[in-house]
Amino acid sequence: MATLHFELVSPEKLVFSGEVEQVDVPGAEGDFGVLAGHAPMVTTLRPGVLTVKTGGGEHKIVVLGGFAEVSAKGLTVLADTADTVADFDRAVLAAQIGVIEQQIAKLEPGNALDNLITRLDNFKAVDRHLTGTAMH
Repeated sequence: MATLHFELVSPEKLVFSGEVEQVDVPGAEGDFGVLAGHAPMVTTLRPGVLTVKTGGGEHKIVVLGGFAEVSAKGLTVLADTADTVADFDRAVLAAQIGVIEQQIAKLEPGNALDNLITRLDNFKAVDRHLTGTAMH
């Protein structure tokens, strides 16, 4: 299978760099898979779990926003926060959920409220995924 170069960078560290078969990315408009030869694009990320497929194995990485760029050189993800599912600090996620819930309580109905509710749903989906993963 053809491979592509993938780099995942957070403000703290280089989380992943290497040749991969596929990366499934939680894009703002929905999940998308990147294989070698993917059309160039740039998109924002929503909080979610990024899946890296290499040599028949999978690596799951939690990302809490950022950007992804697919180019002729491969895929680069610049994440606000990123860590492996095993190493991810769930307190960070709980704090984000708490902040968003407080903001929602102060808003009147409208686009800003709708956007925050969507963001809260994304963070809670990550939490559910991590809870489910921890049970396996």
